[in-house]
Amino acid sequence: MKSLFILIGCAILLSGVLGFVSYYAHADLLKKGDDIMQEQPEGYPTATLAGGCFWCLESEFRALDGVLFTRVGYIGGHLDNPKYEDTHDSKSGHAEAIEITYDPEQISYENLLNFFFTKAHDPTQLNRQGVDKGTQYRSAIFPINDEQDKIAHDVMARLQPEFDGKIVTTIEPYSKFWEGESYHQQYYEKYKEQNGQDHIRVILKKAGKLK
Repeated sequence: MKSLFILIGCAILLSGVLGFVSYYAHADLLKKGDDIMQEQPEGYPTATLAGGCFWCLESEFRALDGVLFTRVGYIGGHLDNPKYEDTHDSKSGHAEAIEITYDPEQISYENLLNFFFTKAHDPTQLNRQGVDKGTQYRSAIFPINDEQDKIAHDVMARLQPEFDGKIVTTIEPYSKFWEGESYHQQYYEKYKEQNGQDHIRVILKKAGKLK
C-alpha cells in the first residue's frame, strides 16, 4: 500500500512538472516576435525598405513587436553582388536597405509602412538622410507583390497631408536583395556590446536630435 501511495505521489509530481514545462513552452510561443530571432524563420512574409543609413533603419525596426528578423543589404541597382563601396557615389545604383521578416498576426505590412514614414526616417528628404547624401540613401519601398504595392501607394497618399514637404519616397520594382557584409548586420547592437555604450547616432536619436 505504501508503495502505491509513493507511485501515485510521483505521478502527481511528474504531471505537475510536465504542466509547468508545457505552460512556459506555450508562453514562449505567445511571446514570439517580442525578441528578434538569431536565424531568419521560414514561412513568414518580408518587407524591404530603404531610408538612409541601413544601420539606423534596422535598429528602428528591430524594436517593434512582431518583427521576427532583420538583415541589411543592397537592392535596386544594376551590379551583381555589390559590396558596400560599390554603392557609394551612386556607382551601382543600389539603395542601402533592410529586409524585415514579420509576423502578420502581430504587425501588418501597413503598420510597418506607417512606422517607416512617421517614425523611422524623414521621407521628404531626397537622396539623403541627415548628413548621409547620395542615391544609396534614398527613401524607397520595394513591394514583393501586387498587394504590397497597393498598400504602399495607399499609405503614401493617406500620409502625405501630414507632412509639410512632399513625400519623395519611390516605390520601385522588387529585385534581388543582396545581403550586406556581416559587420553591417545589427551594427548598433554590436557597437554597444563592444564599447559598453550607445553609438553617437543612437545617443542623438534618443535626445530627439535625429529623425
